[in-house]
Amino acid sequence: MLNPTTPRTSGLLVSEPFMLDPNFKRSVVLLTEHDENGTVGYVLNQRSNLLLRDILEECPEADHAVFVGGPVGGDSLHFIHRCYDRMNSGEEIGNGIYWGGNFETLKLLVNSGQVEPHEIKFFMGYSGWGVAQLDQEIGQNSWLVTNHYNNDIVFLDDEENLWKEVVIGLGPRYAHIAKFPENPMWN
Repeated sequence: MLNPTTPRTSGLLVSEPFMLDPNFKRSVVLLTEHDENGTVGYVLNQRSNLLLRDILEECPEADHAVFVGGPVGGDSLHFIHRCYDRMNSGEEIGNGIYWGGNFETLKLLVNSGQVEPHEIKFFMGYSGWGVAQLDQEIGQNSWLVTNHYNNDIVFLDDEENLWKEVVIGLGPRYAHIAKFPENPMWN
């Protein structure tokens, strides 16, 4: 089931259906950095029990969901967005998606209702791989990679079905694995 696609910044990693690591079980990871120094990304479909207002006292009305971005730096808040027109900051990673930006501006926009949940995603922590670590995991069939997708999927509200939708989007060669049960014993 080797996937010949090479990961790149703005690409998606899709965990294999029976991955045992609970940090990445049926996960989709957006890569925000992938170069000779390693890889950084955020798990898109692991929603936490927190809302932004639970983390930021300065945003008492912010009902934006907060996701678990990965097992690294769980006490740090990160965000991706597609509202550069209002933020005027952030690093474009590609596909119309920006990583980070001016946090003070963001808080003002959130508090004034100028940033909708479908335009931004918040994460506690991140996912990281050292040099060649991700390539090794891909070689072990732990991940499928796609660099072509509709950027709406990144901000999708239906986290439970995100993994299945991305797998189906990989094409007929992979679509059948979207129907695999989470536990092979359930088959």
